[in-house]
Amino acid sequence: MSLNGKDVEEIMTLLEASHFDRLILEMDGLKLELARDGSKVRSSLPVPVSSTSTAPSPAPTPPVSSAGRGSEDGLVEVRSPLLGVFYRAPKPGEPPFIEVGDRVEEETVIGIIEVMKLMNSARAGVSGEVVEIVGTNGEMVEHGEVLVLVRPGG
Repeated sequence: MSLNGKDVEEIMTLLEASHFDRLILEMDGLKLELARDGSKVRSSLPVPVSSTSTAPSPAPTPPVSSAGRGSEDGLVEVRSPLLGVFYRAPKPGEPPFIEVGDRVEEETVIGIIEVMKLMNSARAGVSGEVVEIVGTNGEMVEHGEVLVLVRPGG
C-alpha cells in the first residue's frame, strides 16, 4: 500500500481530531511522522508533500454539550467524536442502534463513524431519552457536529 498526498491530509485531519499529539507511521519502507505541537515534521515519502506543516490544533470538542440548539429545552447535544461517515445501524438492513424515544445510558452506542474504512463507535455520553436524531445515515459528519439530542434524566 502506498500513500499519496490526499492520504496524508486525511491522516493529519484524524490526528488533529484525536487526543494524540504525535503519530509515527511505518509501512512498506515508508516512514511518516506527524506532530500537533508544531515541531518539525519528517517524511520519507518518495514525492514531496506540500501539506505536511502542522497548524495549531483546535480545542477538542467534547462528545456531549449542553450549549447550542438543544439548550433552550434542557436537551443535551451528543456530538460526533470524529470526522467521517455516520451510520445509524451496525450493518445495512439491520435495525438502527437507537430510535427517538429510546432510553440511553452514557455508554450506549448511538451510531458508527467510518473513518478510512475503520468503524468507530459513537456513544451517548449522557443518560436520558432520545428526543431527536439529527445526523443523517450515510452522510459525512464533521468532528463536533450534533448527531442526537437527548433529554437528560431518569
